[in-house]
Amino acid sequence: MGNSNGGFSEAGLRRLREVLERHVESGKIPGLVALVGRGEETHVEAIGTMRHDGGAPMRRDTIFRMASTSKPVAMAAAMVLLDECRLRLDDLVEPWLPELADRQVLKRIDSPLDDTVPARRPITVRDLLTSTFGLGMDMTALGTPIMGAIFERGLTPDLPEPMPGPDEWMRRLGELPLMHQPGERWQYQISHDVLSVLVARVTGQSFEEFLGERIFDPLGMTDTGFHVPADKIDRLPTLYAPDPQSGEFHVWDEAEGGRWSKPPAFQGSGGGLVSTADDYHAYFRMLLNHGTHGGERILSRPAVELMTTNRLTPEQQAARHAMATNNVHLSFGQGQHGGWGFGMAVRTYRGDYAPIGQFGWDGGAGTSTYADPHNQLVGILLTQVGMSVPNSARLIHDFWTTLYQASGD
Repeated sequence: MGNSNGGFSEAGLRRLREVLERHVESGKIPGLVALVGRGEETHVEAIGTMRHDGGAPMRRDTIFRMASTSKPVAMAAAMVLLDECRLRLDDLVEPWLPELADRQVLKRIDSPLDDTVPARRPITVRDLLTSTFGLGMDMTALGTPIMGAIFERGLTPDLPEPMPGPDEWMRRLGELPLMHQPGERWQYQISHDVLSVLVARVTGQSFEEFLGERIFDPLGMTDTGFHVPADKIDRLPTLYAPDPQSGEFHVWDEAEGGRWSKPPAFQGSGGGLVSTADDYHAYFRMLLNHGTHGGERILSRPAVELMTTNRLTPEQQAARHAMATNNVHLSFGQGQHGGWGFGMAVRTYRGDYAPIGQFGWDGGAGTSTYADPHNQLVGILLTQVGMSVPNSARLIHDFWTTLYQASGD
């Protein structure tokens, strides 16, 4: 019964809207914007309101804090530098990031910070691109001296204190030993923010300037950046982190005067972007088009293939899989279906309704952004409810479950 243009069935889209509406009507999700794109067809739903107590309605051009879904988009900056041979995959990062020279590595993950051995080799560009350079947010290691030191030094974006500027951030990072030998183990988050500094130092531009010039402007991503200017701030909803016990809507970030209302000291590719459903659609559609947009080449075809296919060894894959399945209470089941490319998850086995090869990522602010080469499909779901509770994750699951039915009718 599918549409002749290979898009979505009317009945399927109606079901999708009903499922999304049910989550908003439950009172657990104040508002959302969902976009589904296939070939030339794009379908958008904007449901609910900007605040949990009402306020303006959600609109197609509402600007969201993209959180970790920044990773797959910001990664394109590094790929441009690889395409232009300004960086090589196995170049050492030390010439640009001297703070990461001569690393020490903890003997064990729970060792004191001075119980170390020398790194077996220096850190390479490839280690940063694959999130295997030796440091990361390891939720299985909470309470260890190294994780304590990472939090104390303000090296992560989710603390009340904003991250310091790039040079100071790198200086603090350089004082720490690595958790694992370079290239050994996949670890989350920190490598992306190191890449932000690397790109800025290689190009002599701010990370945002370079991303804007090479990725956002050519793709027409006019609402994407690291803060929301005053003339657009009314399009940014309040961000909530509901109380895990009571479910009460605690405000995590207000729009006016909040942490995205002015340019940050650190433009972090790990989680700093704000954007819209249409801007993100342009980016993921470019990846599905093997790096081109409207006849213009943004990234080379092999660069896109590198980013969007699994880069982990079987051993690294096993460790990542164990972490995902053992932390199901943290991830609420998201992103658990296999491997990792550059800046994004890549499905290497079928664990739910999405096929092998789907790539993208989810964000702790209640966002989900994936593309699927097999079905030429992009799905984007944006909310303002953080993952302190599973509500937005359950909505995201229902979105994908229903979307794959709508595209298969």
